[in-house]
Amino acid sequence: MNNNKRGWWCALPLAACATSPTWAAEKAASKEESLVVIGRKDADGVQSYQPLTSVTGTRSETSLLNVPQAIDVVPQQVITDQAVSSLDEALYNVSGITQANTLGGTQDAVMKRGFGDNRDGSILRDGVRSVQARNFTPTTERVEVLKGPASMLYGMGEPGGMINMITKKPQLQQHTHVEGWGSSFNGGGGQLDVTGPLGTSGFAYRMIVDHDETDYWRNFGRNRQTVIAPSLMWYGENTTVRLAYEHMEYLVPFDRGTIIDSRTGKPVNTPRDRRFDEAYNATRGDQDSVTLQIDQTLNERWKSSLTYAYSRNSYSDNQARATALNPESGVLSRQADATANAVSHANAVQLTLNGDVDWGSINHQMLFGFDFEDNRTYRGDMIRGKKNSDFNIYHPVYGLMPPSTAVSAKDSDQRENLTSYGWFMQDSIQLTDKWLVMGGLRYDAFDVYAGKGRPFQTNTDSSDSKLVPRAGVVYKLTPYVSLYSSYTESFKPNSSIATQIGSLPPEQGKSWEVGGKLALPNGVTGTLALFDITKRNVMVSELVEGETVTRTAGRVRSQGVELDVAGNLTDSLSLIGSYAYTDARVVDDPDNKGKEMTNVARHTASLFLTQNLGSPGLYSGDEVRIGAGARYVGRRPGDAANSFYLDNYTVADAFAAYTMPINGYRVKWQLNVKNLFDKTYYPSSGGNLRVAVGEPREVVLRGSVDF
Repeated sequence: MNNNKRGWWCALPLAACATSPTWAAEKAASKEESLVVIGRKDADGVQSYQPLTSVTGTRSETSLLNVPQAIDVVPQQVITDQAVSSLDEALYNVSGITQANTLGGTQDAVMKRGFGDNRDGSILRDGVRSVQARNFTPTTERVEVLKGPASMLYGMGEPGGMINMITKKPQLQQHTHVEGWGSSFNGGGGQLDVTGPLGTSGFAYRMIVDHDETDYWRNFGRNRQTVIAPSLMWYGENTTVRLAYEHMEYLVPFDRGTIIDSRTGKPVNTPRDRRFDEAYNATRGDQDSVTLQIDQTLNERWKSSLTYAYSRNSYSDNQARATALNPESGVLSRQADATANAVSHANAVQLTLNGDVDWGSINHQMLFGFDFEDNRTYRGDMIRGKKNSDFNIYHPVYGLMPPSTAVSAKDSDQRENLTSYGWFMQDSIQLTDKWLVMGGLRYDAFDVYAGKGRPFQTNTDSSDSKLVPRAGVVYKLTPYVSLYSSYTESFKPNSSIATQIGSLPPEQGKSWEVGGKLALPNGVTGTLALFDITKRNVMVSELVEGETVTRTAGRVRSQGVELDVAGNLTDSLSLIGSYAYTDARVVDDPDNKGKEMTNVARHTASLFLTQNLGSPGLYSGDEVRIGAGARYVGRRPGDAANSFYLDNYTVADAFAAYTMPINGYRVKWQLNVKNLFDKTYYPSSGGNLRVAVGEPREVVLRGSVDF
């Protein structure tokens, strides 16, 4: 690990408490009330682990019991207790999730029920598809996961599910959160989150400023992230308007991880913190998002919502890329590559109309909608250096391979454009107190265009359309228990910048799901689901006469069982846990029939318990809260041919928090230990030369003040 300057941010809470105690006392009552309203917290400022509703399953606030698909929610309190800093960490708590190929740690990449990849379009921010590389930011309030196909609601996507990042909104109650932290990875950060009213006309503001910077845990590299996110909201009598902007600048190591020893099928025997690339292996970029949302209550029965969203991610990267290894001698062939002036941006418009209609004795919750998306990706100069074999993984000497400046004309000017528009409708029919039937249909039309090269060569230029249904039924055994069954479909347009073999029809998925749900008042919410998903027209790449070409494979299938629970076992004991059995494999393909899907574990599980210990009596009104848990990920194939497997692993985490009131302020200290037993593990693979290495033990001390 590097030994650069250390950030001492944990003095921030003490500095904040130096504010005038007289002023604090005058405002104490209103501040404590603001805490309750803003976060729906208990008197001690702690939220429940139990989710009862979701906006993702129907595009409106709906009881989890009434949605005939599995939905998982990672609440804000779980994110706080676990000190979550990435999407991967948030999804540790969700069943059937594993990490996909993250492109050297530069992209969010999630396998959901056996399906997924980086840039697969399955990540939403407040219901709008994101093109950003890093989607879990300081503006994230909670994470919702809709399992199974969601194309009827959200358009193109993988059949495994959608992930929706719900962001923090401006509030009419004044509240300020100041936080600082230090990490054993030699660094730290700080955050300011302030919200409140602007006058008395219904306007509210929120400003979030966050900076985090640490050494990379391997032998060189640096992680840095800065976020500035102002937002405004107007709460009218029948109208709400939200305008939000978020800007992020980031620096992350471009680390392809370790390499598989072909003699053993296991990672090479080198220290886990040893990198096989160069100090210039990094991705630098910035990303922006703008959202304008207008919600209108038309009358007691009908309401509408109009959203415009723009997002952009711009980056450049360098890498010394491994191309071949002699495992006996340790000689590694590498090539200096780079991407310069890459940018992805997206425009989206969504319009929905929700109705609550009674026809006779039958209630209909109706949804009508239209959405439009225009996503464009451009990669300018693609730099390709010459291969070099002067590096030895057992006796590394760095600095012998400088970055390349040779631009490859045939690989540059890569473009991928996708434009789509769709109309959809859904009706949730309450037939009786016990029976609920849901049905929906979507028509989507899309154009795809892709190619590369100087001069530019178009390799994909096509248009198509799809009708996508959704159907489900819910039976309420009791007001707190429901059974459900559903059928859903998905589609995702295929495009390739490379030469293709034949046409590339869209991927299509179909899913059957049955299950049961439980939601006990002030208790536990749980979901048990059994699913069977098939997907056809899967796009694959292969090497033909030295050139990478693409084609569509036959069919893949994923079957499994999932269990998720979250909530409160007692007034002081909370839990969130999951288990999944997933059998995902290729069922029809000339090359890989019968093979298991890459990066998909047969068994995964997680459990995290938190205990409120009450007051230790050190200070009037103080509280102690502790928690610990572990996650298990089973054995997974590391490539499509199943030529090697990543071993199973179990990783434990723990935290302890101490909260006390000082002069009307809520002061909190929290210690988190991630990877408590310093387990060496490998979360994902992009092939035998690109195996991700899990982070070692990290200790993070946080201090915060709320007022």
